[in-house]
Amino acid sequence: MKFEIKKRDAAGRICRFTTKHGTITTPNLMPVINPNKMIITPCEMKKLFGTEIVITNSYIIKKDKKLESKALEKGVHKLIDFNGPIMTDSGTFQSYVYGDIKLDPYDIVKFQRDIGSDIGTILDIFGTPDQTKKQAEESVKETIKRAKKSIPLKNDMLLACTVQGSIYPTVRKKCAKELSKLDADFYPIGGVVPLMENQRYSDLIRCIISSKQGLNPSKPVHLFGAGHPLIFPIAVALGCDFFDSSAYIKYAKDKRMIFPWGTEKLDDISELPCCCPICSKYTASELKKLNKNELTKNIAKHNLYVSFAEIKKIRSAIENGSLWELVERRANANPYLLESLKELRKKDNKIWLETFDPISKNKALFYTGPHTVHRPIINRIHNRIFERFSQIYDITTVLPEGKKPYSSFYSSRIKKILDKCDVNIVINSHLGPVPIELDEMYPFAQSIFPEDIDKETKEYIQKIFNKFIQNKKILGLNGNKITPQKESTKIINSDLNRIKSVADIQFGKNASKALFNGKIKIVKSKKTGKIRNIYCDNKHILSMRASDGLFTLKLEGAKLLHTYFKTPKLRVIVEEDAVSFIKEGKSVFAKFVTDCDSELIPYDECLVVDKHDNLLSVGQCILNKIEMLSYNYGMAVKTRESIDKNSC
Repeated sequence: MKFEIKKRDAAGRICRFTTKHGTITTPNLMPVINPNKMIITPCEMKKLFGTEIVITNSYIIKKDKKLESKALEKGVHKLIDFNGPIMTDSGTFQSYVYGDIKLDPYDIVKFQRDIGSDIGTILDIFGTPDQTKKQAEESVKETIKRAKKSIPLKNDMLLACTVQGSIYPTVRKKCAKELSKLDADFYPIGGVVPLMENQRYSDLIRCIISSKQGLNPSKPVHLFGAGHPLIFPIAVALGCDFFDSSAYIKYAKDKRMIFPWGTEKLDDISELPCCCPICSKYTASELKKLNKNELTKNIAKHNLYVSFAEIKKIRSAIENGSLWELVERRANANPYLLESLKELRKKDNKIWLETFDPISKNKALFYTGPHTVHRPIINRIHNRIFERFSQIYDITTVLPEGKKPYSSFYSSRIKKILDKCDVNIVINSHLGPVPIELDEMYPFAQSIFPEDIDKETKEYIQKIFNKFIQNKKILGLNGNKITPQKESTKIINSDLNRIKSVADIQFGKNASKALFNGKIKIVKSKKTGKIRNIYCDNKHILSMRASDGLFTLKLEGAKLLHTYFKTPKLRVIVEEDAVSFIKEGKSVFAKFVTDCDSELIPYDECLVVDKHDNLLSVGQCILNKIEMLSYNYGMAVKTRESIDKNSC
């Protein structure tokens, strides 16, 4: 099995997942196929929606003698006429719905193997929300026992071992950790259907996070039974890769139409609020006049069009770095889902999410409401300012929110302030305190807020700001003592202070002492006047990116940081077998990583070293530490410059 990260945002990821019958791009949706009655065939789905993988139920196949015989003789792919990857469920959900069913947990795994499933599923114990903690622990114990005994039976079939644990995060996490110790290939998060049916989204988020915290991050995660697109964005942002949908057909039989914001009864609709091929072909009144079978099929198609469109929107959002915006916008459509986002504000959840959320994004940060300022990337930059910002004078002056970049907008005012004395100039922005030296850095310059923000955000940001300026001598608080000038004149703030501040925030406190201990030359863009390259003693050590105001680390700069900071700071440590390839300029693959600085996050600049701490190359992290030590496939660090290649 191969599962490789290609793009990422939040804890979401676009991956390539390889099976015997093809490679799938995640996040992805698996329509549920009933082998007894296929309203829409898998072949039709592939043609209409680009369906790459489907899921069917091995219990339903096995209990029907004709289906069982055909599946064993010709295989499940022939049975449902689909040549792509097929996952099979085991009957766990049927046990939950109908009570005890006669099914041996190991015979059903063998059956899935024998009919040629690409991904089979163990017969786990469904954990209901009304279980006591003790009952949940007993169910998990049996699920783990079955997983251990099932794995030797799988042969070359990939096996899904389902995380259970009811609504108890500690039980979920423990179950996930125990399952991760086994030779499993795929991890569904089970027992969540009742939570979704009752819109208990806070419980759902807790179940996903606690499961993910215990799981091996190098394996796909499937949110079992999640078939409504309203849930897809938040689940992907928390690290889910697969969804399955039986809702598309169940809802269609009840004349219910799925939309990104919820579900509507056709009888209550006078005009179709959708442009999918079905809604473009029929009016609401025309749909209502179709016979039952045609109506069911057309609504089912609509439901799948909408569901797959949402998956595409999510992948696009990951590509451009706007997944959190999509999550918040979708949550605004449902009060229960909106309320559940408060789970993400909890300190432990923020810390966990920060380890996966990239250092910067391809797209500006958009304000959508009171949840925006609680995003991991904003929490991270607040913490870094408090811990790492070191350009401190005795006096601070505070300026209000203005146009960006602040240093240009307030250039005349800054000159008047600096003519009086050396001070720290800080903007009281919608994102919190912004030292003027950091005003071009992501997300301060690359964010879009309305002039007037909500009361909750104002209060939260003011609390952060007050903490930043406490015990400081303030000159001209809120700029009242100095008349604002909007004309753009020469920026007076120190370029040296700017590069020092960015270096400390990006690489660690006092990184500027390592990088700028010599004769400094700053090269600016002739077109924009902004800093582009930095030299120390005639050696090119850094380039400042126009896209996010952060540094690209050059090999000469890497040498300075390597000498100054002790291991494992900024390091990715690799096996001896990979050393010669990395020194030649090859990128670092995860299977060769033996250790890593735990503070490195996706798209951070990093130093690649051998076990003796010899510097080999400088590059950009694709994975964080826990991922580097878990993945056996894919790139961990994209090399930019290496020792041997640079010396040639």
